[in-house]
Amino acid sequence: MSTSTTYAVTGMTCGHCVSSVTEEVGEIAGVSEVRVELESGRMTVTSDAPLEAAAVRAAVEEAGYQLADAT
Repeated sequence: MSTSTTYAVTGMTCGHCVSSVTEEVGEIAGVSEVRVELESGRMTVTSDAPLEAAAVRAAVEEAGYQLADAT
């Protein structure tokens, strides 16, 4: 059973930003899908099991952006 969590990412301004965030978060073990909306800053991550928030935050920060919160 997969789990989806939506996050708010700040600092993205272009398609390259979206690609960077998608690539970094997609490398987290167990992640099956990452959808990032540039206009809203929303990122939905689907995974096999709940993810550690710290792992998602670290991946977003590695891409050069900030994770605002989880909903």
